[in-house]
Amino acid sequence: MIIRHCVEETNIDENYLVMDPTLIKHVIVSAGKIYSMSGFIDPASHLNVDYPLHKVTKCIIAEKFEIGAQVKIEDNGLVFALVGQSSYDHYGKVDYTQRLTDMIDKVKVKEKEKSKMSTTAPVQTSTSNSSNVNADSKE
Repeated sequence: MIIRHCVEETNIDENYLVMDPTLIKHVIVSAGKIYSMSGFIDPASHLNVDYPLHKVTKCIIAEKFEIGAQVKIEDNGLVFALVGQSSYDHYGKVDYTQRLTDMIDKVKVKEKEKSKMSTTAPVQTSTSNSSNVNADSKE
């Protein structure tokens, strides 16, 4: 699966330019719909003239930021909006390796918390039918 930069349809103008580039997210698309989605991009890594390695220049367009939301597709494929040159600024040097390491560490902590919650959650079973069965069997 390909991770793509994505913008909501309400955040593009009539010329298919992104109006507020800080409201761009990473998404994975499957069957023309958002399958997975992150939070908003970090301007220091995506809109940084001083760090061109991960600069966002174009985005696919989604009807809204929701899992299952349609993305804009025409006969030639995905439709893109462009990020205008005035959207970029100088944010300074970015230690992308450290940022990636920090992100991976945060994901691991969240996965541990999620795993811990799922093993301590009580299992509920339905007892409504069993009481009816017992009542019926006594008659």
